[in-house]
Amino acid sequence: MALTHRNFRLLWMGALTSSIGTWMQKVAQAWLIVTLTGSSSAFYLGLDSFAGEAPILLFTILGGVVADRRDRRHMMLMSQYIQMTVAFVLAGLVITNVVQVWMVIGLSVITGLAQAFGGPAYQSLIPTLVGKDHLPNAIALNSIQFNLARVIGPVVAGVALASFGMVACFGLNGISFLFVIAAIFALRDVHIPPVATDGIVNQMRDGLRFVKHSRSLIRVMILGFIVAFLGFPLLTFLPVITKDVFHQDVGFYSRLMTFSGAGAVTGAIFVAYLGKHRHIDRLLLGSLLLFGGAMVVFSLSRHAASSAIVLFIAGSLLVTCTALTTSLAQLLAPAELR
Repeated sequence: MALTHRNFRLLWMGALTSSIGTWMQKVAQAWLIVTLTGSSSAFYLGLDSFAGEAPILLFTILGGVVADRRDRRHMMLMSQYIQMTVAFVLAGLVITNVVQVWMVIGLSVITGLAQAFGGPAYQSLIPTLVGKDHLPNAIALNSIQFNLARVIGPVVAGVALASFGMVACFGLNGISFLFVIAAIFALRDVHIPPVATDGIVNQMRDGLRFVKHSRSLIRVMILGFIVAFLGFPLLTFLPVITKDVFHQDVGFYSRLMTFSGAGAVTGAIFVAYLGKHRHIDRLLLGSLLLFGGAMVVFSLSRHAASSAIVLFIAGSLLVTCTALTTSLAQLLAPAELR
């Protein structure tokens, strides 16, 4: 099991704490946008989500090349420092009552840029901490910690919002980054890739050429795109669904996020239990079809309790799809291109 490896265990615990803070901020930031924009909240929620994801789309390939040339710990540290600063700046803007929606969106862009370089470094570091045999288990456990945070984070955010306001959520998120920073500093005997002789452009070309000629990896990428493009907006628009469909407040939104997160943890545990299954591709296709069905049912539901149950199922299937996609991509890619 991947948690028997000391380095992975340290990073897993640090990432869990940081992810809890991140989900606290996600809940508070979404509700902040709804509060600031009123009837235009659906548009601005989508815009904020796009602003945070666009840098990841544009620069992750570059981040992956840099991660293969640098000490991945240094890249992760820089990413954590930037995201921590963003959280504290957002807290300051709210507490001084000068926050505007364009500021929130701008900070999302900065966070996305940091994640575009920190994410590939984190993903490519994991195989060096556990080895190939424990890699699917490590990826599933990483999904567990991220989605366990989706359960804990919204609950804590709901309490913090009711008791102390949005500032507490942003401030606690900033503090949570200190735990993963400490974990990174505590890592020992981590493999540092040799300095590449080729330029960055040549390395990017080599990576793209490998993907072009790997039909299996192209299929995995297409499935991953379908999951991300059609599935994740469900979480993005939950605040609007809460307000406009169910006519509820932030407490109900937090509960919906908790149900989704609990389902996600269940899905991640399922993938961790499977390990390196020989029919991962078939499991991915089946999960994707079931997830599409769950989305349709949720869109038709108008009853709060049944919607929460469907959201639990959808959360489980969503993380199953993403974890299986990541496992397949990591297993198909050679170490020098991972």
